[in-house]
Amino acid sequence: MKYNRPHATAPWGTMAKDWEHGIDYPRMVRERFQRAQHAVKAAGLGAVLCFNVDNVRYVTGTHIGEWVRDKFDRYCLCPRDGQPYLWDPAPPAKRISSPWIAEHLAAPISTLQGALPPGVGAEQAFARQIRKMLVHYGIEREPLGIDLLELPMLRALEKEGIEVVDGQQAMLDAREIKTAQEIECLKVAAAMVDATYYDICKAIRPGVRENELVAIANDRLFRLGSERVECVNSVAGPRGTPHSHTFSDRIIQPGDMVYLDIMHSFNGYRTCYYRTFVCGEPNKHQIEAYETASKWISASIDAIRPGATVEEVASVWPAAEEFGYHDEDEAFLLQYGHGIGLSLWERPIISRRFSGQSTVLKEGMVFAVETWKGAADGSGAARIEEEVVVTKDGCEVITNFPSDRLISCGLPGCDVF
Repeated sequence: MKYNRPHATAPWGTMAKDWEHGIDYPRMVRERFQRAQHAVKAAGLGAVLCFNVDNVRYVTGTHIGEWVRDKFDRYCLCPRDGQPYLWDPAPPAKRISSPWIAEHLAAPISTLQGALPPGVGAEQAFARQIRKMLVHYGIEREPLGIDLLELPMLRALEKEGIEVVDGQQAMLDAREIKTAQEIECLKVAAAMVDATYYDICKAIRPGVRENELVAIANDRLFRLGSERVECVNSVAGPRGTPHSHTFSDRIIQPGDMVYLDIMHSFNGYRTCYYRTFVCGEPNKHQIEAYETASKWISASIDAIRPGATVEEVASVWPAAEEFGYHDEDEAFLLQYGHGIGLSLWERPIISRRFSGQSTVLKEGMVFAVETWKGAADGSGAARIEEEVVVTKDGCEVITNFPSDRLISCGLPGCDVF
């Protein structure tokens, strides 16, 4: 089923150039910080202290690689007034690579998720470090928002007399609407997956294993300039119903439906992008499952427009019992929508499971919608996901690999052989 929306193109390449304007990264860094600072003020906070690596990147325009994602050893302060401050494990390198933050930079203090025992006193030293900076900005008596934090570090801040409150909502407020530069990054990221799916459909044939498709995806994405391949779901045949949400070494056989979800980032901006194929010619049950999933996703795309609520979009999807699940809790991720930006799940969250949000769609939001339907004969399932940008009068689909029909692969007479 074709959607009643034009597909988008990414006009710029993956590199900055002297002869073509392209994505304006300095502008993107400035605009993100301005939005974050505005959100801090609107929330009535003195500052937000960010540990989430995506929030840190949003505020400071800096990055140190994915190894730090679960270390809690890198953080920044987004004050309501003044410039951001970054605590980074490699300050000398940051002063060279990121000169815009060079005068507002120091080394962090961390327990390394408890690897340093309490007797070392790292949490107390950390709390004194933060209090000193709050005094510097003149906000030591104002509420300090925090997005994520280890419990001993939280208690240490409180002992220093700092009022700690939820700061994640302010950061999500800032990141809800994407700038024009962010949208271009998201389009380039999706275009890289478009190319990857071409390699995938050429590789699907009897004897290929699910994990080999994962390897092909990683190879193509990193060659194209991906910064991180977070996950590739590769699910074939009966493993797809119910959805197993991971890949294995299962050998693909004739008649298997095969679906993949490719999650990677280009300059930090993510994708979540499912496509479904079949090894050989599809049978009637597989075609029916695919057309049903396509109908559901098309209906949700047609419902997306500024002013619509997330409940209105979710209402076009079937109840969990209608596609074989016990309740909405168990079916949560199968008919689903979620914001995409520097993180994989941002606002809005669209689901029948969580009603009463009253979140209204706004121009500039970017999110994915995804549907699932198992084949009646148990031979697999259809899984489709599209990423969309909310425009002034509807939405624009930015995931361009064909999804209007189930593509057959790997045997003589198929679409791709």
